[in-house]
Amino acid sequence: MALLTDALEGLAGLPQPAVLAVTGALTLAECTLGVGFIAPGESALLLASTTVTTVPRFLVMWLVVSVCAVAGDSIGYFLGRRYGDRLRETKVVRRIGQEHWDKAGALLRRRGAWAVFFARFMPVVRTLVPASAGASKLEYRRFLPASIAGAVSWSALHIGIGSAAGASAKYIESVFNGVMWVLMALAVVVGVVVAVRRRRKAARAADADGPRELEEVA
Repeated sequence: MALLTDALEGLAGLPQPAVLAVTGALTLAECTLGVGFIAPGESALLLASTTVTTVPRFLVMWLVVSVCAVAGDSIGYFLGRRYGDRLRETKVVRRIGQEHWDKAGALLRRRGAWAVFFARFMPVVRTLVPASAGASKLEYRRFLPASIAGAVSWSALHIGIGSAAGASAKYIESVFNGVMWVLMALAVVVGVVVAVRRRRKAARAADADGPRELEEVA
């Protein structure tokens, strides 16, 4: 537990602009077609969010991550608009899984622009939905509001989770350390009690053996 909090404190000690830049870049990559399969955007966001300890930091990270997520979605959308369903046969999509591309298309057919919002919370599929939306000729004026709503909600949720997790880790460590001291004190007390009882038992045994030896001599 101490190693975890030491790592979190080390991350918190980095310049905030650097944390924001790396988090934003990974979010942008994670939301762009195919790159999300490689770039750990969501994991990076959760880790970076452990540095969020004040409301201003929350708001700044929320803004940066939301903008980068929407930008990544838009890049994916225009790639889909440009290349259409040919993207399904690319190496990137085959590596992720063509079934995910098909699932993204089916979701768009059922939900329309709402699929862009809901897909934001679906692993893997969210990487392909923007491109699939572009390939399906969904109008950008319908795509963009759904992308913004999804990005804002998704980023707020994950930043909140990461921030709470960081605070919880420090709290748990403090409680754990306190418990360890209590357990150590109890172990010392138990050790002393056991040692005293053993000595008393040995003394009683010695006292009992003394009279028997005298009887045997007599």
